[in-house]
Amino acid sequence: MAQWWRSAAGHLRSAEAKRTPSLSSFRCSHYHTIQAIPRESTGSKVAARDRMQGRIPAVVFFQNLLDKTPDSRSTSRKHLLTVEKKQIKAVLNSIEDPFFCSTRFPLQIRAGSGSTHLLESGTVLPIKIHKDKESGNILNLVFVWAEDGTNLKVDVPVVFKGEDACPGLQKGGILNKIRPSLTYLCPSEHIPSKIEVDISNLDIEDRIFMRDIEVHPSLKLLSKNENMPICKIVSTSVGNQEPFVESASDERNAETSK
Repeated sequence: MAQWWRSAAGHLRSAEAKRTPSLSSFRCSHYHTIQAIPRESTGSKVAARDRMQGRIPAVVFFQNLLDKTPDSRSTSRKHLLTVEKKQIKAVLNSIEDPFFCSTRFPLQIRAGSGSTHLLESGTVLPIKIHKDKESGNILNLVFVWAEDGTNLKVDVPVVFKGEDACPGLQKGGILNKIRPSLTYLCPSEHIPSKIEVDISNLDIEDRIFMRDIEVHPSLKLLSKNENMPICKIVSTSVGNQEPFVESASDERNAETSK
């Protein structure tokens, strides 16, 4: 991470049968335009000074900068920034942490705090919030450019609904939440802020699989096995165990049948 920040310093110039999950929505949060200003230096002392002044260090770049293949990486429009802590806290209060990194925002980069001179603007997607483990304070933010037509890899949070009507839960079962999120390759304009999974018809031992989720047809699920479950209603005796989350190796070895 530190390498990205240093190298950016000079760049600123201008669920099945009984289970029917709902179609997830997508949005761009136009009512929050993130205001940022450039910063020309890096380091822990500089970052600490920015935080003392009520600002959060941030960086924005194209997501392909994270690609493993060097030839596909682009350092254009990569900028070191700071944003207002007060504004980011207001955004998180209105959108909630889990959905922050699956919601696009307009970004305006101005010459300085309170300046009317606009250096650059565009649409961005937050991909990382670094927080202090003890205090919970935001240490820095990472954004990627998310203009319409740009394909982005996004971890979309899974939200379960219908628990009050779920037959399996009414019988004393427990909802085993196996997947807290699903990863999609999405056109920026179709990024869903969340995946809603309806469990209102699930009974004991019923499951909802990745393949059951309805999303915009332009979204591509980035999973080695879409037959892996997202959740399962387990009996109380089984439910007392820790939730089981399949690893990548589990996906490779999983059976392709239910």
